[in-house]
Amino acid sequence: MRGGERCLEVVCELFPEAPIFTLLHVPGRVSPTIEKRRIVTSFVQRLPAAASRYRHYLPLFPAAVASFDLREFDLVISLSHSVAKAAPAPPGALHLSYCFSPMRYVWDLYDDYFGSRAGLATRLVMRPVAAALRRWDRDTAGVHEFVGISRHIADRIHRVYGRAADVIYPPVDVQRFRPVAVPEDFYLVVSALVPYKRIDLAVEAATRLRRRLLVVGTGPEARRLGALAGPTVEFLGWRDDEEVADLYARCRAVLFPAVEDYGIVPLEAAAAGRPTLALGRGGARETMVGLGDGPEPPTAVFFETQTTDALMAAMLRFEASADRFDPAALRARARRFDRPRFAREMQDWIERRWTEHRGRDAGARC
Repeated sequence: MRGGERCLEVVCELFPEAPIFTLLHVPGRVSPTIEKRRIVTSFVQRLPAAASRYRHYLPLFPAAVASFDLREFDLVISLSHSVAKAAPAPPGALHLSYCFSPMRYVWDLYDDYFGSRAGLATRLVMRPVAAALRRWDRDTAGVHEFVGISRHIADRIHRVYGRAADVIYPPVDVQRFRPVAVPEDFYLVVSALVPYKRIDLAVEAATRLRRRLLVVGTGPEARRLGALAGPTVEFLGWRDDEEVADLYARCRAVLFPAVEDYGIVPLEAAAAGRPTLALGRGGARETMVGLGDGPEPPTAVFFETQTTDALMAAMLRFEASADRFDPAALRARARRFDRPRFAREMQDWIERRWTEHRGRDAGARC
């Protein structure tokens, strides 16, 4: 249940009878609200070891999403960070795309996934594959309307697809979190362990400063990160929502070194009354208030270069100013992005676009 799945959960509540079409579903990994729906999967579901090695099937994703039969539907809502926006809506249907990002691993973050840290064979294979996927991605951006998860992503949608996009920020479920009176002496990372998240910076910074760091998450970077870690860094693997909420509340601060499309983690930390030490680019700049950035109470310490040294300096700056972070103010900031607000904005946007679509359709018949 990461940020995208939490958005899907709300959309499921808005459309309680609608089925879900997805490339792959691993039962038991998402909330009951999602699990109880009719879930239609693609042929990727039946490929060898798909649950753990689905990333290796990336070149097949366009064919997989094209295989869905959506002829019975007059409204298609795609929640897309890869290929879902290319779902084949039938003629006359309205297709609205809530876009987490254009396919980041073939656009802005190609080097993070397939650069020098990838093996030679992977780099050689991915060059023509990525070029083909970029062409396909542009050619299949024919949805009726895009909405991005941040201004950062709306700009990327315009740059990649040449399309305008509204912005609706994803939700943080503030009620899941409860601040504690006195935090404990550890930093926290909550993240998929994939290259672009740059968790290596957090691991190296904590190791060099000899600060305790707990890392929650799984992914292909786990082994490499473990080799970088010193004795103060502990990897907890996957943890359920209740455990993660407790860790947020008890930590000193969350470390967030990625250029994120939006970044639900800093808002979840704020809901638990804890600040974030974040790279000052991407979505975090839209949701967080930096220390010294203005009259509002700070919710983050920003660092401007994506390096271990810059993160270490941010940690030391935070430790010298920790008393300036008020849990009540942090929680108030998170409430601006709460779940009911997201549900209301999504419903209004969908209804407005549907009304416009029906009006155009009636005009065309006249």
